[in-house]
Amino acid sequence: MFCHCLFSPSGAVYLHDCPQQHYIPIYLIVLGVFSLVLALLSCLPCAEDPTDGTSNPLSHVSKAWNGLVSLFLLCWFIAGSVWIYSIYQPNYDIIEGVPYCNRRLYLFAFWTTTVTYIVLAVFLVVGIFALMCGRSNSDDDDVVVPPGP
Repeated sequence: MFCHCLFSPSGAVYLHDCPQQHYIPIYLIVLGVFSLVLALLSCLPCAEDPTDGTSNPLSHVSKAWNGLVSLFLLCWFIAGSVWIYSIYQPNYDIIEGVPYCNRRLYLFAFWTTTVTYIVLAVFLVVGIFALMCGRSNSDDDDVVVPPGP
């Protein structure tokens, strides 16, 4: 969704600045690293099927690995959402003995996650709309109109 290169540094810079939910910086670091790994693996030449019709075993391994990393990222995103939304609105003030979360860290994690959900919802609505329009157009092709007098 976003520039995944920002996730890891944001989590690393504020690694110890969210005692209220210490998994949020770790979530950002892991999300950034695995997103970059997935992007890099998708660009490797072994990820493509050969054009001559032969089977490339590395292509199958690459597809399996991409699928596993994507599944992990989905599960990690859900876990991160729970960690982020479970402390909404966190305490931003550093007071002795009171758990807090750095404002920049939390708001970055909150808004990137929220915008990701919004974009996914838009894609879902557009996809359903496209399927419905495509289905209604294909139904029109089956109708036989008798010739006029």
